[in-house]
Amino acid sequence: MRLDLLLARATERLAAAGSPSARLDAEVLLCHVLGVDRTWLYTWGDREAGAETEARFEALVAARVEGRPVAHLTGEREFWGLPLATSPATLIPRPDTETLVEAALERAGPSGRLLDLGTGTGAVALAFASERPSWTVTGVDLRPEAVSLARDNAARLGLERVRFLASDWFVALAGECFELIVSNPPYIAEDDPHLARGDVRFEPRSALVAAEAGLADLRHLVTASRRHLASEGWLLLEHGAGQGAAVREALAAAGYREVASRCDLAGLERVSLGRR
Repeated sequence: MRLDLLLARATERLAAAGSPSARLDAEVLLCHVLGVDRTWLYTWGDREAGAETEARFEALVAARVEGRPVAHLTGEREFWGLPLATSPATLIPRPDTETLVEAALERAGPSGRLLDLGTGTGAVALAFASERPSWTVTGVDLRPEAVSLARDNAARLGLERVRFLASDWFVALAGECFELIVSNPPYIAEDDPHLARGDVRFEPRSALVAAEAGLADLRHLVTASRRHLASEGWLLLEHGAGQGAAVREALAAAGYREVASRCDLAGLERVSLGRR
């Protein structure tokens, strides 16, 4: 079958299964099988797919129809223009989190130290390091498999200078201070119906869910970060679209100054921050 017809058929299947990005999903999966980019696919769509290509593609489409995340099927997701290896052991990097990177870069001087708490794939730490080579960057995660994945991503990108450690928040960082502390912590409420939908069904629940209607870890970081922020340092926290007011309240109550929130591309409050 021709590649364009194969794509059209797969797109119909994925759309019928409820994928909100059926055509994109199909293109990404076929590019992965062929080892090409989407531009190549648009140019050579009239080529015939071999039997092996068709079989591999159909198997991936079937897995996507069942709900498996595209990033798990391909083993990769782009974030901040960086190709990052992914795994079921970590959250899949999402475009909304680029808001956290942007806010950190805006507050980064010529040099300094940044800490990324709950680093997962290393996405935020590596994105920041790629833009600020004079900064010392550290990422920590509770799960050793996440730390291993982040280190592998750093090596693939030539960013081995970024330090990744296994740590329960600040436990492994006694006595260390940072000019910037950033985090995309768990912030979904335990009874949130979104946990039963989409890609999050296949991601580690420990990286998604927090007590106190999703605010427990955010509130903990607001308090605990003060001991590890340098004078005039910034804390920047990603949170749910409806949690901005609660996080700003926590920051102000803990004595942070210049408390504010930033919106993501959809216009929803996504990152709140304050200065020590």
